[in-house]
Formats: sequence, structure tokens, C-alpha cells
Amino acid sequence: MMCAGMALICGFAAAQTDTISLSTAQAEALFIRHNLQLIAENLNIGIADAAIMQAKLWPNPTITIQDFNLWTTDNMRDEMAEIFPSGSFSGNRQFAVELEQLIVTGGKRRKLVEMEKINRDIAEQYFEELLRSLKVELRNACAEMLYLQEYRKVLENQRSKLEMLIGNYRNQAAQGNVSLSELMRLEASLLEVRSEINELQRDMNQQQKDLKILLNISAPTCIVVTATDLNPKSPDELSYSRLIELASDSRPDLKEAMFQTAFSEKALQYEKAQRTPDLTLGASYDRAGGVTPNFFGFGVSVDLPLFDRNKGNIKAAQIGIRQNQMLAEQKQLEVYNEVIHAMQNYTLAYDFKHQISDEFIVTLDEMQESYTRNFINKNISILEFLDFFEAYKENKRTVLEAQKGVKVSFEELQYAVGGEIN
Repeated sequence: MMCAGMALICGFAAAQTDTISLSTAQAEALFIRHNLQLIAENLNIGIADAAIMQAKLWPNPTITIQDFNLWTTDNMRDEMAEIFPSGSFSGNRQFAVELEQLIVTGGKRRKLVEMEKINRDIAEQYFEELLRSLKVELRNACAEMLYLQEYRKVLENQRSKLEMLIGNYRNQAAQGNVSLSELMRLEASLLEVRSEINELQRDMNQQQKDLKILLNISAPTCIVVTATDLNPKSPDELSYSRLIELASDSRPDLKEAMFQTAFSEKALQYEKAQRTPDLTLGASYDRAGGVTPNFFGFGVSVDLPLFDRNKGNIKAAQIGIRQNQMLAEQKQLEVYNEVIHAMQNYTLAYDFKHQISDEFIVTLDEMQESYTRNFINKNISILEFLDFFEAYKENKRTVLEAQKGVKVSFEELQYAVGGEIN
């Protein structure tokens, strides 16, 4: 029976090579380990760490060898030999060597490191935001898949009953015991149910595709969602103030907006430091190029900040601070309203679901069996049977949608809050 149920969920099993049964918790564990988009985004944190490492490094020194004289006359070599006795190629030739080192002043390197550290914090929040988005997508996909599986069972049950009734009616119609019109009505109902099953299978195929991408599972595999591990809290146990407080502490996109403001403040400090010119220290050696045969010299160079005091970049950084502050305020407003909206929707879904009693669901199933028996025994007409048949299907769908609605709306509330609601 279990294999048959899985075959129904997966469609035509011949095209499948494997079936995986997963609860929501198991699917989430698989998702955390194998989702390619999540793994790729996590690498950005490593890139940010490398940028911090790079920002801490000193500039490389520069060495220059110049004025190397490759051509000399006999007289020049004789004169050089008196000063530089050597048998080597360069022993009697003129050349110069210079060594320069840039000294970054004004704490620019330290300020750049601070900026890169905030960039790393931003990269972490981007990762957390992606994780938050993909997690709710996965959970909703599992809830949708579970709903489709359960509704598929309802339709398959109705299809089975109609096929059984039609088989009996064909025998009775051949003997002239029932009218052909009743048989046609039953066959029309069966055709409608089969059409709905096909449409439902298309939706299940779409959910299969989405789940496989999220879980990084190869295409020939069929996923069966066994159950959800979600136990939603009653709205009476939740308060708006607590949810908003939790969102303020947990929402990655809100934290990222705050970090953007902090980054713009560090950028302003860095741009102000650019007003302090850097120093370049140099040492040189000149062989036979001047008054003395061996000349050693030292020097320093610095830009004179007469015309460019970096005013434009400083002004832009100041505007950037104000801009990011306003964006952070806007994001905070969005977060608060998203929490309120999600809480309202969850309350509606929760209340509606709990208006449907377990007794109603049990009675509904019992009545379907009763109506089927009474129709077979000709205690009710075909119109009464088909009316209840359709009403049963719609009510079962309503019940399943109510159950799914609670799961989905609770996940949307957790998504709005930015964390698990315990």
C-alpha cells in the first residue's frame, strides 16, 4: 500500500529511479548542507575575509635600476679600473639603484580595514537574508506538497468509487435495469475527477522541481513529504510588541541596513584621512655617475595639498550617511508593518482552521461511505449522490487548505520576524 501511494504521488513510477520520504525537518537539514545557492553565497564571507587581509598589508617597496651603461671605451674602462678594480662585467660600468617605500599616513590603512570588516558583516547578513528567504520557500513548498498529496488521495478515492459504480452500472444498463443517462452522468463525473487529478499532478510536478532545486537532488528522484514538524503557537500566546522586538533583533535585512549606515560613517572618516598626504621615502646609490664614485642618497617626497583637499569625496560621504540613515528608517518601518500584516493573516488562518472540528471531518468521511452504500442500494437518487459527491470533495479541499493555510501563514510570520518563534 505504501509503494502504491508513493507511485500515485510520483505519477508514472517507470520514469522514477528513486523515492525519498522526507519530513520538513529532514528536508531542511538536507537543504542546509546541499543547497548550491546557499553554499555560493557563503563563499562571499570568505571573500570578505580575504579583503580584510589585503587591507592590512603594507604597500610593496619599489626598486629601480637605471643608467646602466652597456657601452664603454678602452679609456673609460682604464679609468674605471683604477677606481673599481674588478674583473666582472659590471665592475667597471656606471649604474644607479633607487629604492622607494610609500608610507600611508592619517590612519588610512586602519580605516580601510575597519571598512572591510563592516563589509564582512554585511556579507554575513546577505547570507542570513538568503537563508531566511530560501528556508521559508522550502517550508512552504513542503506544506504545498503535503496538501497536494493529501488532496490527491481524496481524488483517487473518488475515482476508485466512480470506477466501481460505473462497472456495476454498465452491467445493469446492459440488462436494462438502469437508464443510460445515469451511466453517462457517472462517467461524466469520472472524467471530471480524472481531469482534476491530471491538473493536480502538474502542480505536484512543479513542486517536485522546486524541491529538487532547493535540496540539490537529481531529477530522476521523487520526493514524498511525510509530515510537517511544525506546531504553530496560538495567536493568543503572541504579542505584537514581542514580535516586533524579535524582528528588530533578528531581521538580517534590517541589520544590513544598519551596517550600511556604519559603513558610510567609516567611509567619511577614510575620505577625511585622504586629506593627509602620504609620504614616500627613498634611498639611492649612484655608481660613477656624479662627483663621487659611490654616491649614497636619501630623500622623502610628499604631495602638497594646495588644490585637492578631497572636498568632493568628503561631501559625497556625508550625503551617503544621511541617505543610508533614511534607508534604514524605511527598512525599519517596512519590518514593523510586515510583522503586523503577517500576524493578522496568521490569526485569520488559525481561527478559521480551528472552526473546523475533528468531529466534522470524521462525520464527512463516514457520510461519503454511507451515501455510496445508499446509492448502490438505490435508497437515494443519482442527483443526491453526485451532489454530495461534489460537496464532499469541496469540503475536503477546504479542510486541507485550512490546514495548509495555518502552516504557510505561520512560516510567513516567522519570515517577517526573522527567526524561529518558540
